[in-house]
Amino acid sequence: MASAGGVFRRCGCADPVTERQLSGRCPRLANDGHGSWYVQLELPAALDGGRRRIRRGGYASSDTAEAVLASLRIPAPGDPHADVLTVRDWLAHWLVSRMSPATSTMRSYSAHVRLYLAPYLGPVLLGELSAAHVQAMFTAIVRHHQALGTPVSAATLSRIRATLRAALNAAMRRGLVAENAASRAELPRARRPRAVVWTPERVEHWRATGERPEVAVWTAAQTARFLTASASHRLYAVYHLIALRGLRRGEAAGLRWCDIDLDARTAVISQQLQQHGGRLEITPPKTPYSARVIALDHTTVAVLREHRRQRAEAAAYGPGYQASGYAFTNRRGGPMAPDRLTRIFRALSEEAGLPPVRLHDLRHGAATLALAAGVDLRTVQEMLGHSSIVLTADTYISVVPELAFDAAEKIAALIIKAGCLVPGTRRRRRRDTGKASLTAPPPGNQRPVGQPGR
Repeated sequence: MASAGGVFRRCGCADPVTERQLSGRCPRLANDGHGSWYVQLELPAALDGGRRRIRRGGYASSDTAEAVLASLRIPAPGDPHADVLTVRDWLAHWLVSRMSPATSTMRSYSAHVRLYLAPYLGPVLLGELSAAHVQAMFTAIVRHHQALGTPVSAATLSRIRATLRAALNAAMRRGLVAENAASRAELPRARRPRAVVWTPERVEHWRATGERPEVAVWTAAQTARFLTASASHRLYAVYHLIALRGLRRGEAAGLRWCDIDLDARTAVISQQLQQHGGRLEITPPKTPYSARVIALDHTTVAVLREHRRQRAEAAAYGPGYQASGYAFTNRRGGPMAPDRLTRIFRALSEEAGLPPVRLHDLRHGAATLALAAGVDLRTVQEMLGHSSIVLTADTYISVVPELAFDAAEKIAALIIKAGCLVPGTRRRRRRDTGKASLTAPPPGNQRPVGQPGR
């Protein structure tokens, strides 16, 4: 526990004989206006037992010093004194007091605190944390990564700031800080990577240079080629399901037979499997909107029925086979790790001679193919479990060239019709006299009905 702290006055006068500073022993300190006021606080001992003390000075009056001392004190419930927190102290308390976030979110918070926030901001007093401290931290992070040759992305910086902002928002609710210093830090804008289609030209460029897009999706023909090439694999059904219905890999790994109704052609997404430290954990879906019921097409139902009939593995493995109830399992019958699904997918796609995509891009591909097939955005949003239709449109509309071509042709047709131009020339089209025109004059000398004579 920190001491209550205190304020005192001292000056820079020196002893005329020893020439040593008198500090608080100067007799002139009894006079008003002589010297300056200081604040001193003793913090709890460090982990190694070392002393931690805070001293601030140069204040013109005791009232000013007392106000600074009060801003640094943090009341502890039931404690007649006051405690003083550094940013490191508060971050440690905040992490252990979190209750609602998912395991993956907590893992991200802990990594950000351990790697960035505590090393750079830890010694700063929570009450004195400013936007300048936060900005200096991000500048140091960028320069450190540049020196290592591993540039940090704008998205990573944004996630680090989001962690600090969440911690400081909790401190504001406790009345420990007056404002959130993380909210005023300036960072490079993080842009969502746009998925692109593996067109023949892009595939040729990749084969020649090795350059690949950050996010890419297969065409319908490439997806069909992958499914055909992997049809004999024991886990073909899971990749068929992801490619056609757009499940996340954790959702597919966490799917159980009790969640699937083949007669009703539906599957309920109610949980997901995540891997942390080599252990599998059952967690809720990514967001509340991710918990959903998806419709299954007749080909997916047939694939799942065939997959369920594959009982030879249980007999081959023997009495140690685990009847886990999961739809997609390892050879022992236990749940399949998401990372394992990714590694198998990568090997299968390489064997098929296809350009590289991530397993998550197979989900992107399901969305783009659905839009190309004419499925409306709202249905695609519900299929993917997106929280907003804006997210669905922003992510996928630009990927589907058929939609862009259709829009371009409609616009061109409208302009051509209005201008009566022959496409690719400046020649005007002959008007179709068999159809009425809003701009053509009435035939002969007849006046339109209701038009007065002049």
